[in-house]
Amino acid sequence: MSSVSTQPVGNLLRDWRKRRHLSQLDLACEAEISSRHLSFVETGRSLPSREMVLRLAKQLEVPLRERNALLMAAGYAPVFRARAFEDPMLQAARKAVHLVLAGHEPYPALAVDRHWTLVASNRAVAPLLTGVEPSLLTAPINVLRLTLHPGGLVQRIVNLLEWRSHLLARLQRQIEASGDVILVDLLNQLRAYPVPSENKLKSKAEIDYAGVAIPFQLATESGILSFLSTTTVFGTPVDITLSELAMESFFPADAATSDALTRNLV
Repeated sequence: MSSVSTQPVGNLLRDWRKRRHLSQLDLACEAEISSRHLSFVETGRSLPSREMVLRLAKQLEVPLRERNALLMAAGYAPVFRARAFEDPMLQAARKAVHLVLAGHEPYPALAVDRHWTLVASNRAVAPLLTGVEPSLLTAPINVLRLTLHPGGLVQRIVNLLEWRSHLLARLQRQIEASGDVILVDLLNQLRAYPVPSENKLKSKAEIDYAGVAIPFQLATESGILSFLSTTTVFGTPVDITLSELAMESFFPADAATSDALTRNLV
């Protein structure tokens, strides 16, 4: 969903409610208003107050960027600021990000924005990118494109079909939650990339993760490295940039991976 819209605020709120699979009664109960009043807001018979827009947006878990769009559609000034990551006002948050990334070494970790553009990374990331086409490493770097592009990591991902499916499904869920048209375009690009018909890389012995995690297995000069990944976000951001920032940390899935990374970095 675009942050600039000519649609009435009622239409936008209805779209978000449907995206969250809520009935008018469900949302009205959660927001502690009458379903009649919500109906009037959605149909344009009643203009919501600034506080009502923010209350409904919070219940609908609307991203901060799009909450500004709702406010403007209702005739109010936006509330949330979108500072550049390098802005002096974000110094403390920026320091926290770099501390998290550096503290994760010797294992790889990186930070991305809402469109999967690389914002920062630690020293363990670069050695894993050997052989990637230089154009994919020219800023702005899109991490998903870097992974699945024919000139990217795709030729060295051992469990390619599994990992590709995981990434595309995750991006699809992000689109469903945000309605971001740029992510829709990115998903279409990724889906259009050719998939090698045969993976000649041999996977290491199967590890049972009890169906709760998908490992990322990458062939390197040090052998096949296996990782499990986690995502960290800021808990209570009121700045759009911070609310859209995610830190991806990769943990070794086996002792061999841990040993290889420790030897190469330390």
